[in-house]
Amino acid sequence: MVWTKIKESLKETLADNVFQLWIDPLQFEQLQGDRLYLSGPDRYFSAYVKQNFSSVIEDKLQENGLESTKIIFCEKSREQVSAPSTRKSVPGTQMRLPRVPENNSKFRALHPRYTFDEFMVGDCNILAESACRSMVAEDGLVGPCLYINSGTGLGKSHLTNAVAHQVFTESPMTRLHYLTAKQFAAEMIRGIQTKTMDDFKRKYQEKCDILLVEDVHSLTGKKKTQEELNDILDTLIKSGKRVILTSKTTPGDLIGIDSEFCSRMTSGLVTTMKAPDVKTRYRIVEKKALQQQLILDEELVGYLASHVRGDVRKIESALIAVRARARLAGGHVDLDLVREVVASVVGVSQILTATMISELVSGQFNVSVKELQSKSRKKAITTPRQIAMYLARKYTEESLADIGKAFNRDHSTVLHSIKVVSKKLVRDTSVNAQLEILSNKVKQL
Repeated sequence: MVWTKIKESLKETLADNVFQLWIDPLQFEQLQGDRLYLSGPDRYFSAYVKQNFSSVIEDKLQENGLESTKIIFCEKSREQVSAPSTRKSVPGTQMRLPRVPENNSKFRALHPRYTFDEFMVGDCNILAESACRSMVAEDGLVGPCLYINSGTGLGKSHLTNAVAHQVFTESPMTRLHYLTAKQFAAEMIRGIQTKTMDDFKRKYQEKCDILLVEDVHSLTGKKKTQEELNDILDTLIKSGKRVILTSKTTPGDLIGIDSEFCSRMTSGLVTTMKAPDVKTRYRIVEKKALQQQLILDEELVGYLASHVRGDVRKIESALIAVRARARLAGGHVDLDLVREVVASVVGVSQILTATMISELVSGQFNVSVKELQSKSRKKAITTPRQIAMYLARKYTEESLADIGKAFNRDHSTVLHSIKVVSKKLVRDTSVNAQLEILSNKVKQL
């Protein structure tokens, strides 16, 4: 079959993990005229494949003599996705035991790599990760409701996927519903339009053991949806069921959300996931590089971890670019290549250090860097030294000890300098104005 040959060719072209994740799940539906119909697990999966892999698939079509063939992504054929029949079971089919509830779980397509084993734990997310494990174990440490908030790309979806994976592995008959707040709202509207709201409420209130709802901040201003979800949460929580909610903001920062609904969402643990620190980013780079089949030494891993900040998707983007450019360079990866990727793809050319800030401050106060590093206690030297230490602590991720080394001091001296400058900021407006000017210059480095 043509599609089989194309898949074999794609397997040789793409990385194994990329092929297994995005190409292998595609199913051949039909070849009709100049159109090749393919289907994926869901429309979101198909949309991603269409956006990112259409061109490479079309190239393989041309190589197989199908130059003018277009790729059409469609829904799976009805025979594949039709609901289980209510007719009597036939030999070879699974039968339910009496009084065992039908597993009517509904969930988004789970990402195969979004498991607990693949999640990088650090100080920035350890509470959220342990809370999700607690929800799976039902040990009662978190309570029936967990609220996780963080910025984009910091691992909320990874954890909710991990919960679903673990629940289905340990308790396959658990009735789990996993969807976004927008999907919940759309389903409720269909229920109202088709006059099936009783079925809708029964589904979530009576036929649900664990509910995962992502992006509850998107319910802003949707009063009716908030009321329905609030009623469902109330029923589930009182019944001892489990609920996990995610949002990009803390409950207190949610705007256009009913106070009663907000109170219900925060009836259990509320935890915030922050951007990963340098140590966590280092481990993430190592793990993602391994997945991309990239061999990076400690220096290259350290450079990427130090320079690519923010969400994990930036790290993935940088590593994909490194891998692509390494292929063009015959597989060789060096520091110059990594620097080029960081500068062009991530948009960061260098990371701030205490040394860089000391050089800036020395020029501003007309003293040398050696004088800042000296043992001199003259006010003309100590003041800029203290300001430089203060700025280094504020704008770099270096530890107190590392900042101290840049000035030939220990961490206690740095801590003292930070306290001195902080007090001057409150009392002296001229110092405040001077630091504002220096801060703007630091941001431009």
